[in-house]
Amino acid sequence: MPAHWAVAPGHSGLQLRREKNIGLKEGTVLSLSYGRIIVKPQEKLRGLIPDSFETYQIADPGNIIIRPTDLQNDKTSLRVGLVRNRGIITSAYLCIQARPALLPEYAYELLRAYDLLKIFYGMGSGLRQNLEFGELKRMPIILPPIEEQHAIVSYLGYVSRQVNAAIRAKLNFIDLLREQKRAIVHQAVTRGLNPSVPLKESGIPGVDAIPQHWEVMRVKQVCERIVDCKNRTPDLVPDGDYTVVRTTNVRGGEFSKIGSYPTDLKNYVEWTRRGAPQIGDVFFTREAPAGEACLVPDIPGLCMGQRMMYFRPRRDLLDSGFLLHSIYGPVARTYINLTTNGSTVGHLRLGQVSSLPLLWCPREEQVEIVEHIDRASQPLNAAISRAEREIALLREYRTRLTADVVTGKVDVRAAAALLPNDAELFGADEALEDIEDLALEDEAEE
Repeated sequence: MPAHWAVAPGHSGLQLRREKNIGLKEGTVLSLSYGRIIVKPQEKLRGLIPDSFETYQIADPGNIIIRPTDLQNDKTSLRVGLVRNRGIITSAYLCIQARPALLPEYAYELLRAYDLLKIFYGMGSGLRQNLEFGELKRMPIILPPIEEQHAIVSYLGYVSRQVNAAIRAKLNFIDLLREQKRAIVHQAVTRGLNPSVPLKESGIPGVDAIPQHWEVMRVKQVCERIVDCKNRTPDLVPDGDYTVVRTTNVRGGEFSKIGSYPTDLKNYVEWTRRGAPQIGDVFFTREAPAGEACLVPDIPGLCMGQRMMYFRPRRDLLDSGFLLHSIYGPVARTYINLTTNGSTVGHLRLGQVSSLPLLWCPREEQVEIVEHIDRASQPLNAAISRAEREIALLREYRTRLTADVVTGKVDVRAAAALLPNDAELFGADEALEDIEDLALEDEAEE
């Protein structure tokens, strides 16, 4: 660290702000979403909202929000966000205000570096390892001179916008590849592989014609089991040996363990009374969002959280892979969109899920279609994986650079003095908004 920089306890530069929304002075609801404080639209005010927003706290531009809960189990979320709009946010979060020794933007960059380096995970107390402001008061913070804080903020803002622009370009590229995959799937599950096969009118909106020997079937006709979760979610047990699958784990036909949590044998037994999901089954989400699906992965001890369900195909009638692709085909997608249209939460009832339509053909043909989709998708999947690795490297670079700059390992004063005007390079909106990749769900709903 530069010799002229100071180190001091957190309370010398940070203070806790607590202003309750008594009398409903503010109505703009804020949410912490993947490290960004966003204004939450009215139509998304759902889930665990309070009886009255008087229990929320008021936050002003320049304040820093920290999500202090569950450090022990959730080590992937970004917990620190900078407030840009006055509004209210849950009182479960810490609202921090910078003292005169720190610029609010520099205080945010410093705490964000601690967050990215996972320093907070060595702190906290209680069963779920919650962070208290008393610990932040004693935590060492780095105090450069104010003029150097200005330089650090300018430099990191410029680099972050460049990195975000690169990430956005790669995300757009991934979207194009996924759209190409969807086109392959749509063609295969509505027309099959034989271009000369006789066709007939489908009678289905959005699908002109289908092979003459194909039929429209409902999920309940071709599945031997349709198992819904209980109306509650299994308890989180930090050292449990079983895994609770949540809707956030199922996206775009793929399973990710990120966002699941552990539970114990007692909960597992209770939540699998009607049968545990197994290989060959297909997970399906009824809400948040509705209509996502994936094959059940080869992971022992899985049970389902709220709004989850699984299908078990009849082996003689339906291939699991064909069922999965059909759920993302135009017939099922049209049904899901029409059925959930007008619902504020995009919810599907059990009866509506059982009636989910799909195009059915003989099982031997289904297997050929699945193999064709896998072959045609292989180069696209490889390109997507490369782009995702590049995005990960960009994030790693930004994390490392942020940590080095705010701790003085990299002197950016000369570089900051030569920076161009951001608005000229990126446009006014780009200069104001920190563009980060999309969050899977608002962390405020945890």
